[in-house]
Amino acid sequence: MDVVSDAISAVRIGEPSSNRVRVSGSWCIRLDPYDGAGFHVVLEGGCRLLLDGEPPIELGAGDTVLLPHGTGHVMADSRADPVPVDQAVPFDRWLDGREPHRPPAASGEVELLCGKYRLDRSRVHPLMAELPKVVHLPNRVGSHPELRLAIDLLGRELDEQRSGSCIAVPSLLDLLLVYIIRSWMAEGATGTWPAVLGDPVAAAALRALHSDPAAPWTNDRLAAEAGVSRPTLARRFTALVGRPPMAYLTWWRLTLAATLLRDTHDPLAAVARRVGYGTPYALSHAFNREFGTTPGRYRAEAAPGGDGSAA
Repeated sequence: MDVVSDAISAVRIGEPSSNRVRVSGSWCIRLDPYDGAGFHVVLEGGCRLLLDGEPPIELGAGDTVLLPHGTGHVMADSRADPVPVDQAVPFDRWLDGREPHRPPAASGEVELLCGKYRLDRSRVHPLMAELPKVVHLPNRVGSHPELRLAIDLLGRELDEQRSGSCIAVPSLLDLLLVYIIRSWMAEGATGTWPAVLGDPVAAAALRALHSDPAAPWTNDRLAAEAGVSRPTLARRFTALVGRPPMAYLTWWRLTLAATLLRDTHDPLAAVARRVGYGTPYALSHAFNREFGTTPGRYRAEAAPGGDGSAA
């Protein structure tokens, strides 16, 4: 896999959810902080997004926003000035009285696609941690064609409860998250990880490590894969990523092991082989050193209703 796919897979749990809603007149809704990521797509009309202490973000038809850290926020009628934040209705209560779909919008109505992803922030990849509080992707002619197609497909699936929708909708929502992050990076995002993935040496090394984390990597072998000398790789990788290549590999192997323990029933020996450890004991020792708990206890605590009673 590639770095972006792995960064998402490491934290995403369960299935995403979404609602297509329509509202008109004067309205103001509040979405509380959430242990995951939320998104909104304006399908028709316009509205505002507000975060505490920050200027309102004006949203128009086709605009997409992602709140990758689950930050609480308010969505409101774009005509409200000032926005009556203290009177905002909780989203879940507001949603209870709405129909999932209605006939084509009348003038002045706003149609939104709202959703959220469940994320496990205990093992978050630094690429995901670096995302801003709000990723705003304005709708521009010719911009982000894949994102636009995903939104269109998702809207159609939500419009018509067709055969296979129970699989198609969660899959399209996952695709939407990938395209939002990809589009954010393509928009000239600043920060450590856009710089890392824009560097040919660091990016080549990361692609190799993520493509086959269980391989017997050494600094020499990785430098050859990146097409540079070992000192050049060590200098550029460490400066950009913040840790040496082999230290990053160890961290990623253990993060991947945690994901497999959480999401599969594979025995510890199989997990160890998949992440590059020769024996379950070697993995357990490294896992405990990195995370302060045993793989068995981690798996028990990560299970639904888990109490951590496993050794």
